[in-house]
Amino acid sequence: MKLNLDFFRHLPKAELHCHLDGSPRIETILELAAEQKIELPTRDPEQLQAMISIGERLGSLEDYIDRFQLPLQVLQEPEALERVAYELAEDAWNDGVRYMEVRYSPILHTRAGMTGAESIEAVKRGMDRAEVDLGIRVGIIICGIRSISPEVSLRLADLAVQFKHKGVVGFDLAGAEENFPAKHHQEAFFLILKNNINTTLHAGEAFGPESIHQAIHYCGAHRIGHGTRLMEDQDLMHYVNDHRIALEVCLTSNVHTKSVRSLKEHPFKYYYDQGIRVTLNTDNRLVSNTTLSKEYLKAKETFGLTLNDFRDIIINGFKSSFMSHQGRREMIKNVIEELEAEFGIRPLIIA
Repeated sequence: MKLNLDFFRHLPKAELHCHLDGSPRIETILELAAEQKIELPTRDPEQLQAMISIGERLGSLEDYIDRFQLPLQVLQEPEALERVAYELAEDAWNDGVRYMEVRYSPILHTRAGMTGAESIEAVKRGMDRAEVDLGIRVGIIICGIRSISPEVSLRLADLAVQFKHKGVVGFDLAGAEENFPAKHHQEAFFLILKNNINTTLHAGEAFGPESIHQAIHYCGAHRIGHGTRLMEDQDLMHYVNDHRIALEVCLTSNVHTKSVRSLKEHPFKYYYDQGIRVTLNTDNRLVSNTTLSKEYLKAKETFGLTLNDFRDIIINGFKSSFMSHQGRREMIKNVIEELEAEFGIRPLIIA
């Protein structure tokens, strides 16, 4: 069986780490800009793609984050958010994704007067339509921003509480790590955990394992976004492994932000060999010009993973989701049946 891009597109997959504002279609940005009378640097799709998408030329997480500014210009109205939410779910479904968690920060979508609640409702409408039309299941993760005040994170956490069971499945802390420690946003995570909401934090991407330590022990992280620096603290790595704290790995993005110098130097395979619950994700489909199937193919080409390895990584994604326990059990059962019937793969379920 040839493990090529087409094969990976047909595999049933889960995606747990994907930013809404980093993943719209170029054509949609152009159309929304025209509708909203927003002047873009260019109307040429290829030139615009080159302005937003990243190659090897950038050198920091901050540079990477700057690429969000252009898409954000056209995502300040509810109708625009609803549209890009639907289209992202559609793109993911066409790439074999059965379950997806989409994250964004409502505070970044208030320039035209839209409230945080209105933005969540808009994203939820788009995803609800995708579920009905396509069958994909989608959850929303609300992001606090490290470089914005902890008071704003607390307000966003309160929004997440308001929309628990209304589309929101988790709370995140994103943005530049260095000089913006997670512990400063601890009050927001107290509120989240007190209300029995799942947490995931970007950590160990552009800063060392201390960032991961704070995410877990100050903010109660159930998953870690990226975690490329975890291997520098073996004791913490064993804790993550023992407590089955999943890592949301984004291979292409980690090269773009210079979290790793190259794919070959990425610790993904090392973590996998240690038994850590690793998952594969896109991070930002537009900014990194990728899809989940491309990430799977890169993992295969870089690390020599086998079909048996991918069955475990696929199951890791569903097991680490913020669905209810019963929802996870049902979806994993369906995925196992599909893997066996369509691909002859019988997953071995381990903790």
